[in-house]
Formats: sequence, structure tokens, C-alpha cells
Amino acid sequence: MPKYIKDTEGKKENFASFAQFYPMYLNQHGNRICRRLHFIGSTFALLSFIALLFTGNGWWLLSGVLSGYGFAWIGHFFIEKNRPATFRYPLYSFIGDWVMYGQMLTGKVTF
Repeated sequence: MPKYIKDTEGKKENFASFAQFYPMYLNQHGNRICRRLHFIGSTFALLSFIALLFTGNGWWLLSGVLSGYGFAWIGHFFIEKNRPATFRYPLYSFIGDWVMYGQMLTGKVTF
């Protein structure tokens, strides 16, 4: 997996599609520990969403958001040392999290 070149100028690229965005997204997750933290956070978020459905308790929604983004952002700020794509591309980043999660489950992206 190629290493992401950190954007020091803070300029935003315009992606016409998720297919154009996703290679950049994967490059931001070149470190295996960062990907693992994303996987853990996404798993907790998924479990929290399931708990929300079964209990109707809104605190599970907060738990899911905090765990999903918390683990991911720790991976970016302390491991990758880059800025999460969520800040510039929130929808594509959210989709990217789940595509990468699925690809990790199927072995297409290394765990």
C-alpha cells in the first residue's frame, strides 16, 4: 500500500466520485495499526447501532459515534500523523470507512 503524502498546504482536491476518492482514502491508512484502530472503532459503532435498535436507548447512538470516530482519529493523529479525511470529505470518508471495513473482513485490505 503506497504511503500517503501529507497535505501540508491544506488544499482540498475535488473528487467527482467515490471511486476517485477511495485510492486517496486508502493511502491515508497505510499504517496497519491505523487500519486496525478503524476496524475496532467501526465494530464498536456497529455493535452500538445494534444495541440502539434492540433497546431504543439513544445513548447507544452517542456511543457508536464516539467509538467509531474516536478510534479512527487516534489512528490518524498519533499513528499516521495526518488529518482525517472526515474533516474535508465527511460523506466519502464515512463510506470509505465501511468499504475498507468490508475489504478487511474479506482480506482485500490487510488487517
